Amino acid sequence: MRVPSLQYLYLQKPITTIVIIAAIAVLPWLGPDDFHTKGEPREAAVAVSMLQSGNWALPKVYADEVAYKPPMAHWLMAIFSLPEGKVSEWSARLPSAIAYIILAGASLFFFGRRLRMQPAFIAALILITCFEVHRWGLAARVDMLSAMFIVLALFTLYRWEELGEIKGLPVTIPLLLGCATLAKGPVGLVLPILVFGIYLLTLRKYPSLVVIKALAYAGISGAFIPALWYVAAWKQGGSEFISLILAENFGRFLHIENPALSYDLGHRNGIWYHPVMLLAGLLPWSLLCIFALFGKNLRKYARACASSPLSILRNLRRRVMKLDKVRLFSLIALVVIIIFYSIPSSKRSVYILPAYPFAALLLADSFLRISFHRRKVSQVFVAVVGILGAITFGIVAAMLAGFRPADILGDRLGQSSLHDLNLLQQSLAQPAVGTILVLLLGGIAIGTLIYQAVRRNNLKALYASALLTFALNLLIDGVIMRSIRNGNSSRPFAQHIMGAYPLSNQNTFVMNNPRQYRNLYGLNFYMNNIFQNFARSQAAEGYLLIGSRDASVALPQYAASHRFILLETSSRISELGQPINLYKFQKNNQPPPAIQ
Repeated sequence: MRVPSLQYLYLQKPITTIVIIAAIAVLPWLGPDDFHTKGEPREAAVAVSMLQSGNWALPKVYADEVAYKPPMAHWLMAIFSLPEGKVSEWSARLPSAIAYIILAGASLFFFGRRLRMQPAFIAALILITCFEVHRWGLAARVDMLSAMFIVLALFTLYRWEELGEIKGLPVTIPLLLGCATLAKGPVGLVLPILVFGIYLLTLRKYPSLVVIKALAYAGISGAFIPALWYVAAWKQGGSEFISLILAENFGRFLHIENPALSYDLGHRNGIWYHPVMLLAGLLPWSLLCIFALFGKNLRKYARACASSPLSILRNLRRRVMKLDKVRLFSLIALVVIIIFYSIPSSKRSVYILPAYPFAALLLADSFLRISFHRRKVSQVFVAVVGILGAITFGIVAAMLAGFRPADILGDRLGQSSLHDLNLLQQSLAQPAVGTILVLLLGGIAIGTLIYQAVRRNNLKALYASALLTFALNLLIDGVIMRSIRNGNSSRPFAQHIMGAYPLSNQNTFVMNNPRQYRNLYGLNFYMNNIFQNFARSQAAEGYLLIGSRDASVALPQYAASHRFILLETSSRISELGQPINLYKFQKNNQPPPAIQ
């Protein structure tokens, strides 16, 4: 019997389909884009240092800065760079891309074996196409790898209770917990154990002593592998390494600022930051639930809210306990992760990446319920996604045909936005093959969505909106952001000065004091990690690189002891928000320097 195409996707080859979709979403877009923020080149430079020095435990980067983060992501970056012989943007981003693909496939496998395949498949689609997860799958950072290991550890812990009733600890549990810890730190061990412990207590199936023993076995065994690295790093880094580890892992969580650190822990946000960022990160799918709030019987909810707090809690608990075990586990994981990361004053949207697979499953249930029972809501959502997609693709296609929006909006845009718009216009003047393919995919997606909407097939129209969202992600990351990243990169300036001056790891210096100055991480990567610390240097002469605004603060402090001659000034670098100056310097007791 012939199987309809949509059913074939999630019934016959669901995991293969999701893995292919996830791979297309990230793999083609890893290499062509330069680094243009400080985070990616800062992590990639650790892998550069590993290959240069052979120190895979605690390498030195950026003017004697200690690579204090656990090294799992950097190890993979360095290993993936071995065939090419150097760390590139592609090899540095590849660990995150692989983690993104594995996370999508594993989520479908885990949910699909325990629930109907349709909600599991939709959850995987939401996970692949939502804004936050997709963008971190393309970044040379540690967070996507950490999220993958934490989620896999949670899946394995759930299976331990499901099949073994928390007896006979499977070897995969300490292995995954250890890898999660080596990816980002102790949170990779603490968070899965905390989620699993609360889940076991909620089940009321096991005595408290049995739960505590099971968590202790998992925690102690999971700490063994990362302990080997921590000991090796401590032997190299000593008390400085311990101070960094305590500040990064406990200082952030307990709101303790360490004045001995050379940088501010930063990222301070309020308690509602993560719930709001979760809704933003799940765009456009979170809009479906927001639209569903309209038209609800508000009097019913008002009466429920008017009840006593104790009655509200009882009703909530009764509804939660009616959930099947997978959805109960997902709800607990989602809530615990959000609350856990809301405690520290330091908050960033990327911290809650492990919550997204569980949020996607709960959102998939709403997806199906709304498509069958709230037809107007799904139609409004499809219309909004379709209009936004058509406008975005239409503007890019018009720019490809020669339309110049900068000429119309020039007086209304800031200098930075106008610069980025011109960069996009320049890249579309000679479009790459990938750009044409993405625009074709967008046209197909818009046509499919219109066709299904006209036929009033709500479920298929929602699937078509997933295709359009997928195409929009490719347009943003593969076309629009590529031109902006390359146009704001420090690579051209690095190549220019490396060719024009005899710069080396013996005579090239920077200021390494992030509390006062912006570190030049992008320039450091593109100059092959050659920077030395000017403040600690006793060099009689050499070259100094520093942001132009920072130079006005830093150089007067050394005016009595050094002579500085400005050689070059870059264009504005986006990671710094200012140009970079190259100076020739010499101590005042030396003869006047000859400019080279």
